[in-house]
Amino acid sequence: PKSVIYVSFGSIVNIDKQELIETVWGLSNSKQPFLWVVRPSMDRGSEWTESLLNGLEESVGERGFIVKWAPQKEVLAHAAVGGFWSHCGWNSTIESICEGVPMICRPFFGDQLLNASYICNVWKIGLELQNLERGNIVRTIKRLMVDMEGNYIRKRAMDMKEKAAFYLMEDGSTSCSFNGLAKHISSV
Repeated sequence: PKSVIYVSFGSIVNIDKQELIETVWGLSNSKQPFLWVVRPSMDRGSEWTESLLNGLEESVGERGFIVKWAPQKEVLAHAAVGGFWSHCGWNSTIESICEGVPMICRPFFGDQLLNASYICNVWKIGLELQNLERGNIVRTIKRLMVDMEGNYIRKRAMDMKEKAAFYLMEDGSTSCSFNGLAKHISSV
């Protein structure tokens, strides 16, 4: 339980060759079990990606799996998942919060930057990956998945999950606010 790091950078983000190489070796060197979603178009159309990823799969064996797509909500709900390395898009952020999964934040652009700031500095349910270098990747994964700091972050993430569930109930503040907005719009 809580031992696998799920890695997904969303449906739009592209990374360059050096970022992909550092991610590959960071995941490999972390020694943590992982599931990594690598979209075919994520590498800006480069042809070297497949051989690099095959090399990673050989070096990590059954400890790591690389897939082209995964049902993210179901993955995050699985008991084995203990962390989510994300681009911090809003949908991914909400799905992670609703499942109580702490995050490693690697925002790329737009709202992802603000979302990551909230995740790490306000809600304190994640760690920001500030430098995409393999040693830093290993340290950040270990901080979240192994170190005592990760236990604190995991507890906060579970607290956020409980709050989100409460707010989303039929009589919760989210439903009440939405229903009030709909009622206001229909009366105009």
